[in-house]
Amino acid sequence: MSSTTVLKVKTSAICVYTGGLQVVVDNGLIKVTFSSPGGMITGIEYNGIDNILEETNKESNRGYWDVVWTELEHPQDIYDKLEGTKFKVIMEDEDQVEISFTRHWYPSRNGTGIPLNVDKRFVVLRGYTGFYAYGIFERLAGWRGTKIYQGRIAFKLLQDSFRYMAVSDERQRIMPTAEDRKRGEPLEYPEAVLLTNPSNAFLKGEVDDKYQYSSENKDNRVHGWICSKPSVGFWMITPSTEFRTAGPVKQDLTSHAGPVTLSMFFSTHYAGEHLGLEFSDGEPWKKVFGPVFVYLNSVSKDEDPLTLWADAKEQMSIETESWPYDFPLSEDYLYNDQRGMVSGRLLVRDRYINQELITANSAYVGLAPPGDVGSWQTENKGYQFWTQADVQGYFRIKGVLPGNYSLYSWVPGIIGDYKYDVYIEVTPGKAMRLGVLEYSPPRNGPTLWEIGIPDRSAAEFYVPDSNPTLMNQLYVKPNTEKFRQYGLWDRYTDLYPDNDLIYTVGLSNYQTDWFFAHVNRLVGNRTYVPTTWQILFDLKDIDQTGDYTLQLALASATTAELQVRINDPNAERPYFTTGLIGKDNAIARHGIHGLYWMYSVYISGSHLQTGTNTIFLTQPRGGSPFKGIMYDYIRLEQPPQTN
Repeated sequence: MSSTTVLKVKTSAICVYTGGLQVVVDNGLIKVTFSSPGGMITGIEYNGIDNILEETNKESNRGYWDVVWTELEHPQDIYDKLEGTKFKVIMEDEDQVEISFTRHWYPSRNGTGIPLNVDKRFVVLRGYTGFYAYGIFERLAGWRGTKIYQGRIAFKLLQDSFRYMAVSDERQRIMPTAEDRKRGEPLEYPEAVLLTNPSNAFLKGEVDDKYQYSSENKDNRVHGWICSKPSVGFWMITPSTEFRTAGPVKQDLTSHAGPVTLSMFFSTHYAGEHLGLEFSDGEPWKKVFGPVFVYLNSVSKDEDPLTLWADAKEQMSIETESWPYDFPLSEDYLYNDQRGMVSGRLLVRDRYINQELITANSAYVGLAPPGDVGSWQTENKGYQFWTQADVQGYFRIKGVLPGNYSLYSWVPGIIGDYKYDVYIEVTPGKAMRLGVLEYSPPRNGPTLWEIGIPDRSAAEFYVPDSNPTLMNQLYVKPNTEKFRQYGLWDRYTDLYPDNDLIYTVGLSNYQTDWFFAHVNRLVGNRTYVPTTWQILFDLKDIDQTGDYTLQLALASATTAELQVRINDPNAERPYFTTGLIGKDNAIARHGIHGLYWMYSVYISGSHLQTGTNTIFLTQPRGGSPFKGIMYDYIRLEQPPQTN
């Protein structure tokens, strides 16, 4: 822990003050005020700042839980801040306070509101400059159906004080204010604004969009804000991803202009509506979200405020190593001795790469509720537990809640998804050793050619420079995530104003000649038309009776269709089509990937010819700049070879 930061120093015992419509918890280092019985965080006093949160906001709009939901029979988005109706002190001693704000749904009272019981818990520990938040959501059997699209915790900080945001080592910057955004020019969608008259002249002419600061679950561990006078940091630390939805590479929001800091538990972002939690009539459910740690730190006025980020990362490591925590008091939160462990080794069999088994180097291996191959990326009601294998393919998944799971995996550099064919029953305090597992990825014959890297992302392809009038300076720097710039969809038209992309195998380079997104072309008057890309390749000897295989791995799809034609662009019917797929909106939200789609297209040798062949890839759904596809990897295989 940084020597400049006050943390875990034994100080006065914790005090809880209740009275009127508020509850105050004070451990001598931080004082947190809650509305009662609503459970809104209305004030955070720390290091000489009377309230870290924006006091010009209503008390219900400073720190709060919320959900977006809809009734199944009458679809309409409903925003609910989950205001509690009952307050209770769960524990109070000199070292720990845990308080609870609950709200119960009663079908006998005409069943108004979201059919969900909510228990919002907050924990303050002695000597800690922060507090923990977790919640228990529950539906009882017999309740009416509903769909919940989003669940999160949000904090809105002092606008005049917190101006510097940090999401990662590379993504840190001075941010515009909410007022700067109001004075700006809205762009294609309301989240994106061109800053025309910001309070900081340095920001003039830049684009601000909260989706430019999204992160994958596996990387979304710590983010927040720094105030320079006094030097104070406010951080959201997420020690585990077990309660988040859709696996390690699901993307979601972090912090953004406001200043706002979020803890996103689930949402439809970068995936589509089917990531919403849909419950049928009578379906019971319960899940614990969190705890997450709201961490504050400080340095003296003579020290660099940016060291607060390094300290926050160190605290994140401490919290992660302490998971699962041993202090939450809800009976629904299980401690380490109530959990299990699963270990094993994953190898890959692909005789066209190597006659020997290949180690699944850095494979992502996870336990999620039973489902089909790859179903983990759309699973949203249960818990998921993920790890990365070592270079030899060995993995160990610790702290797994008891229950029945499937084991899933995918391997960087290898196409497809793996699923172990036996269900895994995790029991408390037990370690299950699975031994050696073997994954046989999609493969029918030797590789003729390939485009890209099979890593579920389009990041290796050509990402253009942004329009200089629509730039975010953060992503101009070398080695930053250039794909997060606004408006890159229209750069395709700038590069290919009349004719579409043509890629020649053996001559073209996917890093410079394959645009990162297969988008529509702008032809004027905000009209977008479909595009067709071509892959040219030569064949000398053709097996007329055999089947060649086109392996198509897609990294994203938004209201799109991929049609494949072979050597005849005008064929009335495509040789293959995906049909209409995808709602992840990753093109608009600068995501470089959404959900993963894998197709094996069998091409009869009779459709190929000696000499030059052309595969035509058409995305026929026009009308919008955001409809399109991102490719992960394309490979053409010869017919199977016999030894």
